[in-house]
Amino acid sequence: MLLSVKIKVIQLICRVLSLRCLQVFCGLALWVCCAACGDRRGDDRNTFHLNYSAGTVESIDPAFARNLYNMWTDHMVYNTLVETNENLEVVPSLAYRWEVSDDGLHYRFYLRPDVFFQNSEVFPDGRGRRMTAQDVVYSFERLIDPATASTGAWIFNGRVAEKNAFVALDDTTVQINLTAPFRPLPEILTMPYCSVVAREAVERWGKEFGQHPLGTGPFYLHYWDEGNTMVLKRNPNYWEKDEHGRRLPYLQAVQIGFVDSKATEFFLFLQGEIDFVNNIDGSFKDLVLTKNGELKKEYQHRIVLTKRPYLNTEYIGLLTDTTLPAAANAPTGNRLVRQAINYAIDREKIVRYFKNGAVTPALQGFIPKGMPAYDSAAGYGYPYNPQRALELLARAGHPKGEGLGSFTILTPDNWADIVNFVATQLRDVGIQARVEIIQANILRQQMSKSEATAFRGQWIADYPDAETFLAFFNSRFPAPPNYTRFRNATFDSLYDASMNQPDSIRQRMYRQMDSLVTSYAPVIPLFYDRMLHFTQPGIMGFSANPMNLIDLKKVRKL
Repeated sequence: MLLSVKIKVIQLICRVLSLRCLQVFCGLALWVCCAACGDRRGDDRNTFHLNYSAGTVESIDPAFARNLYNMWTDHMVYNTLVETNENLEVVPSLAYRWEVSDDGLHYRFYLRPDVFFQNSEVFPDGRGRRMTAQDVVYSFERLIDPATASTGAWIFNGRVAEKNAFVALDDTTVQINLTAPFRPLPEILTMPYCSVVAREAVERWGKEFGQHPLGTGPFYLHYWDEGNTMVLKRNPNYWEKDEHGRRLPYLQAVQIGFVDSKATEFFLFLQGEIDFVNNIDGSFKDLVLTKNGELKKEYQHRIVLTKRPYLNTEYIGLLTDTTLPAAANAPTGNRLVRQAINYAIDREKIVRYFKNGAVTPALQGFIPKGMPAYDSAAGYGYPYNPQRALELLARAGHPKGEGLGSFTILTPDNWADIVNFVATQLRDVGIQARVEIIQANILRQQMSKSEATAFRGQWIADYPDAETFLAFFNSRFPAPPNYTRFRNATFDSLYDASMNQPDSIRQRMYRQMDSLVTSYAPVIPLFYDRMLHFTQPGIMGFSANPMNLIDLKKVRKL
């Protein structure tokens, strides 16, 4: 695109976004400069262009796959033993099959014999060697090694045996030994943390391995100008093939930009400069989407919008342990008051007026829509019923909120509008709630220290099993995950009993736990999220699972 045309785009942005003009102008101007200095190969129809609006990728080391963009990149460079598909099913990857012992303590995985690491100078002849069970053992032991200081060590710590947790029985068989049954183990192994890495590369690069990644995945790192551009190229020796026997991936390259403005990112998408955008900036919400979350007519032939379930529950948490100073005299310590708070909130209005109908009101509990244990017909949620809220307040000894006192809801700035709406609705039934804007990192600290009486939060699935949402309420767990400090012996007993049950029984027990915890109302679920994926009309084969892990292996550009 010529510079004069880019300037016209900037002028258009300023007219549309008014108050956000300066931010968008700076972001787009930076992109113009970067594009002018580098070869974007915009006419290469075999290159997929996307942007990471966080402005950077910290590392391409799966031991530190703690945020979305790191996970996306890791998923392109590495493989895990098993994967989660679009339907939330655990399917084979490096392991073509697996089995579990009757006591639930031993998992055995059988590996494909035809998987090779990407070509690299760390190997004697520069050609990638065959991956074996010893590589899996090394990768998992590295993950929990304190010297690695991995942010993902928690997934195995306290679950695997202290000795011989990971054992290579032969070159193509690996066994994982647990201290107690944990049926969601295969689901946990789908996380990018559990990617298989090459020992040779880790030993060569040490702490810089994240800048020199080496895995078995469909793409390898070709070029990385940190903060500006990253290019991943097709792995010519990738092991996976399509249903016709053609070797994947189809793309020759993936080029990633790092413009740290979602508004600028979306304008680049509208101009055809990038192929995909995850979610939409608030500035464009009313411009592009109707109140029902559909594309407006003028964009229906320019954009492909795909709405997918996203395993994320947005909520307001309430500290329930009245032995803690922050909850000792707070209204939130009373179960009836917490139930009244839930009934007083119109989630349908939040979804319609703040999210343009793009999400689902949280009316069935904490487990989100899209998770197998979610029950669309559940009768244990909280529909909008201010009269019921008033009745509960009266039962609690505080008719119309008399003598109840007030409490403060802590929230980051980007959620202030929704939280203020919640506070207004609570005042309508006599519950006095103040809203305090706080930096997200400070809020997390206060939540972890149990110093926040009420707080805005989100709980995103780490893996495709409802246990990841129910662990939030297990009294034996610290904060995180148990930010509300909820304690219930029946809940804990059900949790333990469910961990070695077949899937069908475990799902029923999950629903029972969700119902129980909902009745105590330690959280106010607001809505279950959905992914909004915007792609260019010529993109085919793009997919993502409900944890928003995108898959580019079968992408074609027409």
